[in-house]
Amino acid sequence: MKRVVILVMAVFMMSVSIPVIAAEMTKEQKNECLLASKGCMTEVDTIQKKIKKLDGEIKKGTKVYSPEELKKLNAKLKETEDLLDKIIGGNP
Repeated sequence: MKRVVILVMAVFMMSVSIPVIAAEMTKEQKNECLLASKGCMTEVDTIQKKIKKLDGEIKKGTKVYSPEELKKLNAKLKETEDLLDKIIGGNP
């Protein structure tokens, strides 16, 4: 009887933990440094590299990011592209 109870408890615990693990994996796929400037103390990128990263994150779409987060990433991409244009073009 104890084995059955332990087995049922183990199955229950595993079924509860799997969605939590899946949610954490999705969050890990997000680039928090680009999205919210979190965890990027050691990252220093060139403007071109930042544009490439932002574009890659945007391409992940709604599978990883919410619509609001995608708007933020698109705004940061435009801002970074504008900065690059100013540097290259020399326009203030």
